[in-house]
Formats: sequence, structure tokens, C-alpha cells
Amino acid sequence: MQDILVLYYSQHGATRELARLIARGIESVPGAQARLRTVPKVSTVCEASAPAVPDSGAPYVERQDLVECIGLALGSPTRFGNMAAAVKYFLDGTTPEWMQGALAGKPACVFTSTASQHGGQESTLLSMMLPLLHHGMVLVGLPYSEAELSSTQTGGTPYGVSHVAGAQNDRPISAEEKQLAIAQGKRLAEMALRLAAPLR
Repeated sequence: MQDILVLYYSQHGATRELARLIARGIESVPGAQARLRTVPKVSTVCEASAPAVPDSGAPYVERQDLVECIGLALGSPTRFGNMAAAVKYFLDGTTPEWMQGALAGKPACVFTSTASQHGGQESTLLSMMLPLLHHGMVLVGLPYSEAELSSTQTGGTPYGVSHVAGAQNDRPISAEEKQLAIAQGKRLAEMALRLAAPLR
């Protein structure tokens, strides 16, 4: 089995749920398994540090997870049209992996959740793509051959799956968003296995 890292930050649970659906899509592909990881919250108090193990949910990511996995799904809620600070903080610490080319040639996709329909989904997805491009990763989007991309009334973009959680974070992930998340995970796994296969 080949591992694909599903790395996310989630404050209210919607991005975590998208991550689980993407993992389901990954694991629908024979030979692929998802490795769910999260990042700790960034504290505004400089002396504070996150516990070594989260209270619940996925374990915290280690940079070795990036090296060991053959692909990456990266997710973050939107913060003013950008990725959350916790995700950016983690990515800012991956210079050693960049210098080693540890991610070069591996496929990656991105996903997000916003409170409102026009809350910056696409700009957040694009902001997450930039460091992945610097790492030399191959970006995998969602093609319009996924019928739900044309029928969804909530989240979903060709840049990556998305969800509109509502101002109170109480809107469940729609049927279309679920299908798109699973499709994105499956697409990523298929691409990762192809790229990881030895040349003959």
C-alpha cells in the first residue's frame, strides 16, 4: 500500500469532514491508503505551545510524512481569502524538504471551506497552490467531467473541492460536495500511483 497524505487544519469541523471524504476517495483506489494528519493551532501567546498529541482527531503532521507519502491533499478553511495561519506556519517550515526536492514530482490537490458563498474559496485554493508549486509538486484539479461541478449550488471549483459552511458553521456538506471530495481523492490517488510506478 502507498500512503497519500491528507493534511488539513479545521476549526469548526467542515474542512476535517472534507478531508475524511477525500481520504475515502483515496482508499477507493486499490493500492492507495490515506494518512490523515492535521497541524496545531498557532497561538497568539509566544510562550504557548500545542500539546504533543491533539485531544482528538488526526495526529499532528511531521515533516517526515511529506517525505514518505506519494501525494498530498492539503486543506484549510478560508481566512480573508487565504489559507489559515496554522497551515502557512507549517508550510513555512518545510525549507529542508524543498532543498532536498522531497516533494518534487509528487501530485497534490487542495480543498477549503468558507462561511459564505463568496468568501474567497478560489483565492484560498490558489494561495495553497503557490508553496506546492515552489516544491515542484504536480497540481491535480477537478475537471468538469465531474458532473457535480456543474450542478452544485454551494461549493466546488475546478481548483479543488470546497464547501460553504454558513455563518454559524451549521450547513452540512451537500451531496454534490461529498461526491466532488470523493472524486478528488480518487483522482489524486490514481495520479499518485501512476507517478510513483517504476519506469519499465
